[in-house]
Amino acid sequence: MRALVLAAVALVGLTGCGFTPLYGETGVGASLSRIAVTTQDDRLGYRVREQLEDALGRDGAQAPLWRLETALEQSRRPLGRRIDDTATRYELTVRGAWTLTPVSGGAPVTGVETVTTTYAAADQPFAAIAAQQDGEERAAAELARLIRLDLMRALSDQ
Repeated sequence: MRALVLAAVALVGLTGCGFTPLYGETGVGASLSRIAVTTQDDRLGYRVREQLEDALGRDGAQAPLWRLETALEQSRRPLGRRIDDTATRYELTVRGAWTLTPVSGGAPVTGVETVTTTYAAADQPFAAIAAQQDGEERAAAELARLIRLDLMRALSDQ
């Protein structure tokens, strides 16, 4: 009983200080679904846009309040060498610079995130392509997660 009373007093104290849960209705969560995402027109750009729209919960029924533009750069580096001087693994690094601009006008918010993932090199051509695409998919998902966290911080400050 005493613990229940203390919990109730603590909750009343939080409401008085202006505390708003990050995912609450009046928090950042509602704004994330109203961000329109644009990326470059290639396979990696498509994957990042798809992952971002899923992560943000894009609601196509409502007009966007924000526009998110991304610029992606990727590099692939061989790791490990076999006796015939071919790579055993590859390291994929994706750098995503993003700009969040209010549709109604105003100062944009920018940021940069970098993700590194590795994948195994295969001898068979189709297996090598599948491994590379899997690495790109994992990098896109992680990049979307990091950009979402940046957007939540940026929108919570406003």
